Amino acid sequence: MESTNEILQDFFPMFRVLKAGQIERLMGNDIVPASVDLATGVRSKDVTVNASTGVSARLYVPKSVDADRKLPLLVYFHGGAFVIQTAFSPAYHTHLNNLVAEANIIVVSVDYRRAPEYPVPIAYEDSWEAVIWAASHSTRNGQEPWLNDYADFQRVFFAGDSAGSTLSHNLALRVGLEKPEGLNLEGIVLVHPYFWGKEAVGGEPVDPGSRDYINNLWVYTSPGSNGLDDPLINPGSDPRLSSLECKKVLIFVAEQDLLKHRGLYYKELLEKSGYGGEIEVVETKNENHVFHLFDSTTDNAMSLVKSFASFMNQGK
Repeated sequence: MESTNEILQDFFPMFRVLKAGQIERLMGNDIVPASVDLATGVRSKDVTVNASTGVSARLYVPKSVDADRKLPLLVYFHGGAFVIQTAFSPAYHTHLNNLVAEANIIVVSVDYRRAPEYPVPIAYEDSWEAVIWAASHSTRNGQEPWLNDYADFQRVFFAGDSAGSTLSHNLALRVGLEKPEGLNLEGIVLVHPYFWGKEAVGGEPVDPGSRDYINNLWVYTSPGSNGLDDPLINPGSDPRLSSLECKKVLIFVAEQDLLKHRGLYYKELLEKSGYGGEIEVVETKNENHVFHLFDSTTDNAMSLVKSFASFMNQGK
């Protein structure tokens, strides 16, 4: 008898596709409930963005909030190559509790539908819907009191790590093109962005063997896309790049991360495009991709959070 456990696609260490069609996610499966964080006093709760699709979000507010003093609003998109992790994963919950406490901000952490069950660009559309949902509270008549009462829609930021950075960039472009009512996008923060392309840039490896994993991963999760030079993953192929709708951009890269070169290249692309905002790059030495999610207590992880918070609070 033929085994249904035979592996058809192996994207270790993230996930595998079995012959029966089952997706076996190898990491990012744990979840933690919303809570009051004992270490920081940050409160969180889960909300529904679209009941028919299941798109949801986790909201965070600092220990002390005052309706008379509105706080910057961060819309956050988790990483995981569009396949693993959720907004409710322990690593993201810890990271955002720490960030909210450090920066004194409101956060909407988006839980979009994941590939391959919901292929890219569904994650982009779900995330955009969450942005519009958040912006609907700018009239102070939305469904969520925390956003009505505490969020400053004149100081909105998008951010994410890895695939979440890719979402942040593309949605910031969409804000510039569609100009939705209700939010003023001040800046975006891209932490170890998951950008790629057919041709190597910077110090990226050029041999196919070193590039196959990411090449195959993107094609598998976005079968209807234009391939590796699709603007959804390769900003260099997007003629609309100068339409990026924010005043400033912060890019984090990690010295040992294969994707570091794409983060540095993104800065070059923005400068050449005519984008007129401020661009800052912070490189963390001796670290790899999304290191801060694996251990939030290290000096480098805490430094990343402080730099992130400082960026959001500049000019207050």
